Amino acid sequence: QGQFVESGGGLAQAGESLTLSCAGSGLIWEHMAIGWFRQAPGKEREVISCINDSGAITYEDSVKGRFTTSRDVAKKTVYLKMNNLKPEDPAVYYCISDGPVCLPGPKYYRGTWGPGTQITVSS
Repeated sequence: QGQFVESGGGLAQAGESLTLSCAGSGLIWEHMAIGWFRQAPGKEREVISCINDSGAITYEDSVKGRFTTSRDVAKKTVYLKMNNLKPEDPAVYYCISDGPVCLPGPKYYRGTWGPGTQITVSS
C-alpha cells in the first residue's frame, strides 16, 4: 500500500489558509486513490476528502467549499488546500491510500498510517 508522509501543518488564525502535502512512496501513484483524514482529540478519525485514480474528488460536508484536494502525479504528492479555517478544524491530518477506489472510512484502509500533521486554529 505504500508509505505516506504528511506535511504543512501549523498554526493559523481563523479565516486563514494552510496547504497540506501528502508525499507517497512505493506506489503507482496515478493508479491510487488518496484519502485525507483528520482526528481531533477525543474524536474518531474521519475522512474529509478523497481523490480516486480517475481524479474524481469527494469532500465531507463540513469542509466542502473551503478545502480543495489536488494531485501532482509527477511529484507523487497530493495537496489539501484549506481556506477559511474554522475553530472546528484543528486536528491531526493524515493521508493514506489502499488502491484505486476511495473507501468509506478509516477502518477499511489496511496500510500503515503516517505520523500526520497537526493543525491548530486560533480565534
